[in-house]
Amino acid sequence: MSLKALFQKSCLMVALLSPSVLAAQSNVPLHAPQDNITLVMKETKINYTFKVSEAGKVKLVRLGPKSRANKMWVLTGKDSLAVQYQNNPHEKFKITNGKDTAQLVFSYFTPPPHEDLNKQGTEQYTKKNYPEAINLYQKALAAMPKGSHVRSTYYNIACCYALMGQKAPALKALQQAVDAGYKNVAHLKKDTDLDLLRQEKTYLQLVTRLEKQNAQLGDPYKSQLVTTDVHNFWKAYDLALKDPARQQEIFEKEYFGKASLGLQDYYANKILSMEQFLNNLNNKPAFFTAIRKNTLEIDNMKPEIYKSFQKMKELYPAATFPNVYFVIGRYNSAGTASENGLLIGIDQYSRSEDVPMHEMNLWERNNYDYVKNVPPLIAHELIHFIQTDRSSDTTLLSNALAEGMADFIGELISGVNTNKRVHDFANPREKQIWEEFKQEMYLNRSYNWIGNGSQERPDRPADLGYYMGYKICEAYYNKATDKKQAIKDILEIKDARAFFEQSGYADKFM
Repeated sequence: MSLKALFQKSCLMVALLSPSVLAAQSNVPLHAPQDNITLVMKETKINYTFKVSEAGKVKLVRLGPKSRANKMWVLTGKDSLAVQYQNNPHEKFKITNGKDTAQLVFSYFTPPPHEDLNKQGTEQYTKKNYPEAINLYQKALAAMPKGSHVRSTYYNIACCYALMGQKAPALKALQQAVDAGYKNVAHLKKDTDLDLLRQEKTYLQLVTRLEKQNAQLGDPYKSQLVTTDVHNFWKAYDLALKDPARQQEIFEKEYFGKASLGLQDYYANKILSMEQFLNNLNNKPAFFTAIRKNTLEIDNMKPEIYKSFQKMKELYPAATFPNVYFVIGRYNSAGTASENGLLIGIDQYSRSEDVPMHEMNLWERNNYDYVKNVPPLIAHELIHFIQTDRSSDTTLLSNALAEGMADFIGELISGVNTNKRVHDFANPREKQIWEEFKQEMYLNRSYNWIGNGSQERPDRPADLGYYMGYKICEAYYNKATDKKQAIKDILEIKDARAFFEQSGYADKFM
């Protein structure tokens, strides 16, 4: 299904609270004398400020169905605007600081239909209404037959059939899940939903198949460094320059339509929508013109990447080494990991002295790194792939440890700290930052410490949770007499609170 079909037609009602009258999409701009625009939706967590001078051509704000009943307050320091959805997918306003002018665009979108259907299916699964869960999962597959959700949806169908005592359709769905890219054999073997299938020939063959794949991951030199998505991006980019009216169609066909498993996962987890992808692309024309040669340098870095992989194998013999996929996204994630491998947003690591940065906002400028530092970034993401999954623990401490250990062990194997800028700020202020961190460490407050680019300030960087996680892991490692065992302990943390207490980190401030 084309991503164009995901946007619904609608209209906005705008109530202006300043003395003058501004109509939506009029030529009269909103004035922000101090360059700042603050957006507030009181019923949600939306409360952030951006600068007109850093908005680019278009500042895109996407709002899903749950936000449509609420008012978005636009505060400029001079004009004040309350915007409420009435049925139009986009509402546009000009904004100016007296020097720079940009468009503020509210986009009211409808998520892909498979997302809600999968959610409903899982709700029915939880209620043990397995026939209805299967029906909803199958509708999700019909609504979006391609993408990273397919493997997990087939897996869920297999679980439902098995719990209903129906072996044949359960085995068929499990086969479809594996064929679609499901790889988590450890979970498959311990998932009690599938107990009915344990002695079945097809089940045993699938387990053997996945275990062979996993065994191959133990060899660092069998990891594939996949750059086809980068080349496909530039093909689409060139075609779209020649035919800008078909830009979205071209990228859908030539880039996302030919996506590797890695790009499929990166799109689902980080890009999220074609609209956001194109907004970033069109806001940075000079940037994208300049970075092509740097994004194509990856093939020359393979020896250095494999060197850090080998070092990881020496420190932690149980390490596995997935494929590494290089992609171009929307400049919101330099790297992440999925069950298919490491996903590297090379656009965020394409810096050289000749690349212009005037189209970037503060966070983007501060988090733009040189292409030569791609190998240390991959080392960081490798740790995420290896570390024990603690996704059920949503506390700030747990998430900070997940990121901090990736920085700490990544530095051990690559020789480079990927968050040096944050450390340079935090080291002389460590006690102060610790005092702030410990107030929230056992709460679900990661949004104040990790991935909080909207809170970046000239006098304080975002992502200080990475720093705190690093320092706690460092304290544990330094305290240990057996360093290899310490690495194992860090990677296999099961209880974040217990690990923190064993690290002795807080003792240094007593």
